[in-house]
Amino acid sequence: MSKNSYVVGFPRIGEQRELKFALESYWSGKSDFSEVTKVASELKKRHWTYQREAGIEYISSNDFSLYDNMLDTSVLFGVIPERFKGLKDEELYFTMARGNKEATACEMTKWFNTNYHYIVPELSKEMQFKLNADKIINEYKEAKAAGFKTKINIIGPLTYLGLSKRADGGDVYEFFAKLLPLYEELLAKIAKLDDEVVVQIDEPIFVKDLDTKVLSLIKPTYDKLALISNNIKLSVVSYFEHSSEATKILVNTPVWALGLDFLYGEENYDSLGIIADSGKTLIAGVVDGRNIWKTDIEATLAKLEKIANVVNKENILVGSSSSLLHVPFTLKYEEKMDSEVKNWLSYAIEKLDEISLLCKIFFDGEASLCEDEKKALILNKEANISRRTSKRIHDEKVQQRVATVTKLERDGAYEERIKIQKELLGYKELATTTIGSFPQTPEVRHARREFKNGNLTQDVYTQEMKNYIDECIAFQEECGLEILVHGEPERNDMVEYFGEQLQGYGFSQNGWVQSYGSRCVKPPFIYGDISRPKAMTVDWITYAQSKTDKIMKGMLTGPVTILNWSFVRDDMPRSEVSKQIALGICDEVDDLQNAGIKIIQVDEAAFKEGYPLRDSKVQAYEDWAVRDFKLSVSSARKETQIHTHMCYSEFNDIIATIEAMDADVISIETARSGNELLKIFAKVGYKQEVGPGVYDIHSPRIPSIEEIVAQIHSLLEVLPKEQLWINPDCGLKTRKWDEVKPSLKNMVEAVKIVREELQ
Repeated sequence: MSKNSYVVGFPRIGEQRELKFALESYWSGKSDFSEVTKVASELKKRHWTYQREAGIEYISSNDFSLYDNMLDTSVLFGVIPERFKGLKDEELYFTMARGNKEATACEMTKWFNTNYHYIVPELSKEMQFKLNADKIINEYKEAKAAGFKTKINIIGPLTYLGLSKRADGGDVYEFFAKLLPLYEELLAKIAKLDDEVVVQIDEPIFVKDLDTKVLSLIKPTYDKLALISNNIKLSVVSYFEHSSEATKILVNTPVWALGLDFLYGEENYDSLGIIADSGKTLIAGVVDGRNIWKTDIEATLAKLEKIANVVNKENILVGSSSSLLHVPFTLKYEEKMDSEVKNWLSYAIEKLDEISLLCKIFFDGEASLCEDEKKALILNKEANISRRTSKRIHDEKVQQRVATVTKLERDGAYEERIKIQKELLGYKELATTTIGSFPQTPEVRHARREFKNGNLTQDVYTQEMKNYIDECIAFQEECGLEILVHGEPERNDMVEYFGEQLQGYGFSQNGWVQSYGSRCVKPPFIYGDISRPKAMTVDWITYAQSKTDKIMKGMLTGPVTILNWSFVRDDMPRSEVSKQIALGICDEVDDLQNAGIKIIQVDEAAFKEGYPLRDSKVQAYEDWAVRDFKLSVSSARKETQIHTHMCYSEFNDIIATIEAMDADVISIETARSGNELLKIFAKVGYKQEVGPGVYDIHSPRIPSIEEIVAQIHSLLEVLPKEQLWINPDCGLKTRKWDEVKPSLKNMVEAVKIVREELQ
């Protein structure tokens, strides 16, 4: 075991996505819940084993979840909205996450600036909080019975409240007095589990700009929690940015350790002095929990020595910058990846070895390494040198084009463009469309997989995809949708698809990362300068347009989303990588309009999640993110209508930025939040057209016609019919046809009813 090695948290979906498949089998009624618990138990034991075999000293329990840790915390404290009362155990748990015919699911949104989604707790004055610690207690005992002494991970009270919402829109921290005693009760129970228990309390909210009221709660909280029992050692961990203000307070509480992110929060170095003076243990997050590049051992040792110049080395633990939940599981299954590029990468399992090796050298010196460890160090140095010097990284033509581009936005003001577009396109008020994708059936996935594996010829594969496109078009025409999409059967993922066709991008076989619940994504990665060798979507879209007289939307992913949903090279600014991508999308937009496509949707689903967590850094991000969206559509003529789509966003703080993007139409996810998200558009006098989602596609439930009519009426309370489009919340890829068809038919019928009412 490597002394003083610490992992904040570990992936749980399984190296072959075992938990995903067990959950989906249970949800579809093909297996019993006991099979889910069996798979979960096997995964936990396997994950603990991997960490121990790598030499990690501090391994977590309760970082595992069947859906989401925030949802687990809601169940832990009895934060159960009234509509779920009467449900118990796994039915309650999964209904809160996914909804059912009677109850809509809880809202879901992004976990800080990652692509992981959490279930938002709903608080109300009538709610009676009550502790149910069974999951935490049982998982610790499960680990102990298997021979593992674990730390227990818990989401902290200030983060839990800060990420919650109230039905009445009030201050969530008013529930602090109700919640803190339950944390005290929980820790008292944990104290009985062992002679000594390390409890990691995650407080990532501390990396945001907190007001005085919230900051004032930190000391009383941790004065109490850290003194519940002498046999509990409390570590408070933050990540994704610096937490300087909170650190100044926490050093004056009795907590044992502070976990800080030294990769994404360099300002944390400024807190080393007060940590040293306090004598507290520092968990130094120096191995990247969010990106896949091999740790530069030499450079990281230099960072640790910089830390040790201030903090006593005996008080330092070496760890991951955040939970490894945000990176793929292991490179073990990457059999087809280019060997040179693969040598530059490190997934979760490989990062365990890096942490262990760093600890050994940092605390005991290189002379203490065994032969295998010496070899690993040499290989690490060689890999990092290879990555810095490889000719595959730099493309002078791309760099020259980026440096000399002059046309940065499209011609014509919105008012001029929309008049031309409405005359040309002739769509009605409350025009109906979808966001882009249709269900990815087992047959579509099988055909795509067989083609990638070389078992289907190009001709056969193309024909199968065209057959599916034909079916999508036939259904859309049958149900009466007005602006059609081709369904995207050729796309495994809205970013990976483009990454596979861009120079400078790499992709994996098994680089799956959990997005929410059983939903996993396989982000591509950017290792070099980006260019577009040829058109990426034109053939598919023009084929689809040839099969219908209705308008077919071209579907592209925007540069900021491609960036934010990729693992990005860390050897140049993200803003410059984004600009390279934008030029490639710009070329694609031009090719599509020249091929006769009149509406082009450039999705920026991840625009909001890329926002810095600190206000002082927001303006710089907005400047280049808006620049690159506008650059990506700068080739569009006035008559070409540009749509965009955004997911899971609170728009109040970015509405001016959305206006600056200057898209003709924006569609947004709003179904789980009624018309609340839309009100800001009316408040600021937003001119462009808006497509608020009228039903939730993240739940299997089918909305009724009456429900959608009511939803449209609620939208009309905020914006006029002339400004509204009607569409689902998001793409339909993850849903089944037997859910999609009746839902869309009901949506179209609801629009007919509302149009008649408005005549």
